[in-house]
Amino acid sequence: MSRPLLFLDVDGPLNPYAAKPEKRPVGYTTLRVPRNDGAPDEHRALSLRRRPLRVWLNPEHGRVLLRLDYELCWATTWMADANRWIAPVLGLPELPFVDFGDALLQDRPDGVHWKTAPLVDYANGRPFAWVDDEQSDLDQAYVTAHHRARGLLHHVDPRIGLREDDFRTLADFARCLGTSQATG
Repeated sequence: MSRPLLFLDVDGPLNPYAAKPEKRPVGYTTLRVPRNDGAPDEHRALSLRRRPLRVWLNPEHGRVLLRLDYELCWATTWMADANRWIAPVLGLPELPFVDFGDALLQDRPDGVHWKTAPLVDYANGRPFAWVDDEQSDLDQAYVTAHHRARGLLHHVDPRIGLREDDFRTLADFARCLGTSQATG
């Protein structure tokens, strides 16, 4: 049986953007990502004055993620750019990503997060874990109702990012899936 998917959000779990802005968390490095707003050439000088986006990343997270029994997949507004900017700092290979298309940042009237349905579709019946800082009980209910395999929605505090307990929870979930598949 194939390994479960691990959907990775960047901002919150990997980049604790809500941490105190004047104090980089211990073990993290600072990445400055230029803001490319797609301005036409004649307006490029204005966009060059915008400050780059500050991203804090812990290179150790990549090693820990690779040791987990998952197929890693980006589930972030960064989409393909996560491979350009985030993966190298974490020591991750190029990963597949969920292309959110028209759903990107679009509020739903039912209160379900805009990522939830595309992630369920992408998983296509495979078990998955999703680490993010924006899920709610509505998202868990959606996954339970629309996904035929197990899904772990694991909330990460965006002030602290992923921690040992989070990785332990992810490892335990994957291990549980392996046990249930072997005995099921």
